[in-house]
Amino acid sequence: MPVPAMPHAVSRLRAARLARAAKPFLARGGPRGERCPGCRLVPSHCLCALRPLLTPQAGVCLLMADIEPLKPSNTGWLIADVVADTWAFGWARTEVDPALLTLLADPQWQPCVVFPGEFVAPERVVTAVESVQGGRRPLFILLDATWPEARKMFRKSPYIDAFPVLSLAPEQLSRYRLRRSTREDHFCTSEVAALCMELAGETHAAQTLEAYLDVYTNHYLQSKHQLPVDLGDEVHQRLETLRLPARA
Repeated sequence: MPVPAMPHAVSRLRAARLARAAKPFLARGGPRGERCPGCRLVPSHCLCALRPLLTPQAGVCLLMADIEPLKPSNTGWLIADVVADTWAFGWARTEVDPALLTLLADPQWQPCVVFPGEFVAPERVVTAVESVQGGRRPLFILLDATWPEARKMFRKSPYIDAFPVLSLAPEQLSRYRLRRSTREDHFCTSEVAALCMELAGETHAAQTLEAYLDVYTNHYLQSKHQLPVDLGDEVHQRLETLRLPARA
């Protein structure tokens, strides 16, 4: 198993959440034995060597519900693997991390909240991302939670009320197979980030996030069924092709 990369924002948030836990967190299905600290998978299906870290102009700010950083199937972790400028903050109704407020006030960033426009006042809704040339860099605020939790987070976070709301209208249905939403038009967090990157003109980052999610899903499910990973299959080859420019 390769040495995992330095802990990123979601990894650090997970560690902090575990340190506060009164009892050990057990993922669904009970204890699974040893997991790689870099990718949360069992060592035989480790993903660390395939991590494609990129530096797009756009950044991601994850507001994570309490349990999300602990779930092995959480895909906010994959965003932090790929997008260098990723921040992660635990959400609480009565407390706000001062570092989050500092980030949102940083003049280099133009924050926007990613949320369905049908639940938002029309004057706040936008469907496009302004160019970063000569201006502020897009910072996508993603509410990483179940749908009921995300709606509560959106309503009870006044510090994001001043920002525009980016409403996505994707044509394809979600391909995420690890945890299903009750609505088929809901995307996992990593898929949402990929769609945002595409709107920001970061096509390579968008495609890499999509490919990395497919590879992660493959490793996760193969591990669950105690089957080996085929590093030469279509999903791995697509990710490898996208990683090549990053190596140059």
